Amino acid sequence: MKITAIRAYQVDLPLKEGRYSWSNGNYVEVFDSTVVEVETDAGLTGYGECCPLGSAYLPAYALGVRSGLAELAPQVIGMDPRALDVLNRHMDAVLRGHPYIKAAIDVACWDILGQAVGLPVYQLLGGKAQEEIHLYRAISQIEPKAMAANVAGYRDEGYTKFQLKVGADADSDIERIHLSAQQMRKGDILVADANTGWTMHEAARVVNAVRDVDVYIEQPCPTYEECLVTRRRTSLPFVLDEVISGVDSLTRGLADGAMDVINLKISKVGGFTKARLMRDICVHAGIPMTIEDTWGGDIVTASIAHLAQSTPQEFTFSATDFNSYGTVDIAEGAPRRIDGKMRASDAPGLGITPIMATLGDPVLTV
Repeated sequence: MKITAIRAYQVDLPLKEGRYSWSNGNYVEVFDSTVVEVETDAGLTGYGECCPLGSAYLPAYALGVRSGLAELAPQVIGMDPRALDVLNRHMDAVLRGHPYIKAAIDVACWDILGQAVGLPVYQLLGGKAQEEIHLYRAISQIEPKAMAANVAGYRDEGYTKFQLKVGADADSDIERIHLSAQQMRKGDILVADANTGWTMHEAARVVNAVRDVDVYIEQPCPTYEECLVTRRRTSLPFVLDEVISGVDSLTRGLADGAMDVINLKISKVGGFTKARLMRDICVHAGIPMTIEDTWGGDIVTASIAHLAQSTPQEFTFSATDFNSYGTVDIAEGAPRRIDGKMRASDAPGLGITPIMATLGDPVLTV
């Protein structure tokens, strides 16, 4: 089997709530997502999706996905999509870095492999390790009392894990955490996600002020070294996200005891092939993960579901259903949230069928 064509589609994903806001005044109202279609000479076609969280979150941006694909896609024509390690080594050799550009191709090839052998991707990633995936709800950064009030509405949708978008000034963030903690019920989990937004002195103030609150502190500062300083200042459970970008940073964090949980974003690390390796290292080391991505629609949500479904429940801290945040459906068969949980499709591959009328004409054909 050989790859014969690659096409990319651009699709806008508006938000139901109008705006998603996080640290340092960043926000997005309409996400710019890229869907990648990989066609083969065996009549099988696979799909992947990459949707960066704006251009001020990670070293990734929407136009970069498509310009990178124009550079990379011709280099993989003629390759066997089922030989995933070979494919990934080749992509790394012909395009240094930029894992987010490679992610959608990798995921689409896993989709093809699943279709070729008649199995859902979660079986290929290790098998069904849990029956249903518990989801978290990100609470966009707004005025502290309003954020706390939003907890009740999201709980009515079945969520029990709540991720506060903090990373503003220390005083308002301390208030956000205290007010939202008052809304927690038995069994709920509260995470304060600064998204790199605090300086070390602000992080020190916050963790000291909330030291008696049952809350996880997530990615307080921009660099690994700054986060490690904050980690050593608090006994609160600690999550690393943005600075965990691959196996090297993961193993460094494990050696330093830098975190209790990581966020494993599929596109940030380059797709399923590398995410699976990092997942397995975490399981071996006893580190739970939030299985997610930077953002996306139905195809990203399906990808998250398959990786999470194949991860032991005790090591799945939570996962994300991005397609419930948006107003546009781009694929049929994608997981849908039911009572704060979702399940991957049992159909071969990702189990999704893109809605071509929504995707429109390709913006890139190779």
